[in-house]
Amino acid sequence: MGSLKVTLCASVAVLAALTPTAYAADGGTVSVTPASPAPGADVALRISGCSGTTGSAASDAFVADAKLVGTAGTLAGETRVRSSLEPGSYDVKITCGSVTVKGAIKVVANESGSPSAQPPASPVAPVHAGGGGTAHLAAVDARAAGPGTAQAVVGLLLAGVAATAVALRSVRRSRRPGRTD
Repeated sequence: MGSLKVTLCASVAVLAALTPTAYAADGGTVSVTPASPAPGADVALRISGCSGTTGSAASDAFVADAKLVGTAGTLAGETRVRSSLEPGSYDVKITCGSVTVKGAIKVVANESGSPSAQPPASPVAPVHAGGGGTAHLAAVDARAAGPGTAQAVVGLLLAGVAATAVALRSVRRSRRPGRTD
């Protein structure tokens, strides 16, 4: 899992270096990749100037708010542009800690000239479902939750006690008088 995080962070850094920066107020910068997405396109956001390690980016242009994570000062996340969106400029509001960064995203028409060349795949937005009983399992590391040394020792002791009980019972049966085998 560590190498996945490193790969993701390196990819975001390279893309951010090659991506033009969108308009941003309040001292922060917002980078959008691709810089001018078409309706239905996936976009990656990179925000610098935030004090926290998590945040969110909201816009009428997005299917769902982008969840942003990273280190203090730089956050990154992904979302999708609505497929039914008309080309134009849309405000983006990024909230992280006590900082609010405002930017804009410019949506351009698809190559075909229509806002959406194909109907969207189903579903067009994430399903907001509860985690139920599985929410706890998603937060637990399977390697850390497995049996450890203490559980192995207790298991071996119980197996030894069971084997001793079976052996003693067998010895008692064979010593009983009047038994014919």
